[in-house]
Amino acid sequence: MTVGVIGFGVTGRAVVAHLGAIGQPVAVLDDAPGPEQVKAGEALGVEVEHMPRGEDAIAARLSGVEMIVPSPGVPVGHPVFAAARRLGVPVRSEIELASEAARRAGRPALIAITGTNGKTTVTTLVTAILQQAGLHVAAAGNIGTPLIEAVAGGSDIVVAEISSFQLQFTELFHPAVSCWLNLAPDHLDWHDTIDHYAAAKARIWANQTSGDAAAINADDHAVAEWARTIPPGVRRITWSVEGPADFVVSGGRLVGPGGVGLIEVSELPRAFPHDVSNALAAAAVATAAGASPDACRSGLVGVVLLPHRVSLVAEDAGVRWYDDSKATTPASVLAAVAGFESVVLIAGGRNKGLDLTPLAGTVPPVRAVVAIGEAGPEVAAVFDRLAPVRRAASMDEAVQLAAQMARPGDSVLLSPGCASFDWYLSYAARGDDFAAAVRTHLRKGGAPC
Repeated sequence: MTVGVIGFGVTGRAVVAHLGAIGQPVAVLDDAPGPEQVKAGEALGVEVEHMPRGEDAIAARLSGVEMIVPSPGVPVGHPVFAAARRLGVPVRSEIELASEAARRAGRPALIAITGTNGKTTVTTLVTAILQQAGLHVAAAGNIGTPLIEAVAGGSDIVVAEISSFQLQFTELFHPAVSCWLNLAPDHLDWHDTIDHYAAAKARIWANQTSGDAAAINADDHAVAEWARTIPPGVRRITWSVEGPADFVVSGGRLVGPGGVGLIEVSELPRAFPHDVSNALAAAAVATAAGASPDACRSGLVGVVLLPHRVSLVAEDAGVRWYDDSKATTPASVLAAVAGFESVVLIAGGRNKGLDLTPLAGTVPPVRAVVAIGEAGPEVAAVFDRLAPVRRAASMDEAVQLAAQMARPGDSVLLSPGCASFDWYLSYAARGDDFAAAVRTHLRKGGAPC
């Protein structure tokens, strides 16, 4: 059986290496294979072909291919998907191959974490806790290393951040512990409706069986509703900031089943509401994988906070500046502002086809807004008559305007609610530029940037 590998970036190369190791013939197609891709293909013993143009030409090339494995970066409108449907060729994601490889080898155990927001953070926390438990653990998936590569690395457990795109193209994916953090509209360029998006997420536990565990956010009503589709016999573990659940906040501390104390909320590196929820989720998942309460505490206390997630950039004249560039949906902005009393919000960018009107729910604590990027007019319309709004044509101007609107006690928060691809190549580049603009502004003593 020949497998078509679509896209030859990090994931595509890992897939080719895996298939080559088991003697599987492959056909590698890339839209724009450059010298680096060609050289990498030669190192793996494969030819990297230029993707034919148009659905008909792609269908002709895929004749005889029995399965395709697309890289996560292949866009939803790519004609390769229509060609595959025409030919009846199944599409499978890299995590499907990884799950099957782990099953055949009998190890490692897979922990899979999905959700609209918080996936990377919770994956990082669970990994830290399990390392404190003395296990050989690797983090993989969208957090960095492809899952297919990680399962061959000799770890006891692989903790994987999994997207809806990856889950959509699975039939047999089977983690020992699954976790669905939350659900809010996102990636509606890939998924026609929120139900289609949610159904893809729900595949995280579709193949779990007796002896497996599913961790569920009891505070998210949509997730709790979809939890009805968890197969019989799978152990359900819940967490809630509000309670009741298996893992809750009680008396200022995180508490596990049986009232076992894990950690004081004040001991967490940061304790915004979403931080507390993420810590509860991580403790629930890690406990299901065998971690002790002591390991939970040690892992949660010692973890290093990830950048661009409500990260403090600077404080001056009673105003704090925060970079939350990773917030690319309205739901993530709502979660971020919940931890503040008074906010000057910088929001906008490239809308991912989402309804931005939920941003109105940030008022209060949001009391003033700077709208940026392509979605600037949409952002301004949402806050019309709710809060003062200024438009900025650059990040430097956004910082300057925010400084003019801020007063002592405020937090200026870059939490865009949109993708970065109008002005930047990534959310990280956007956050870095914001931080640089803030520092430049403060170095000038608050003078115009």
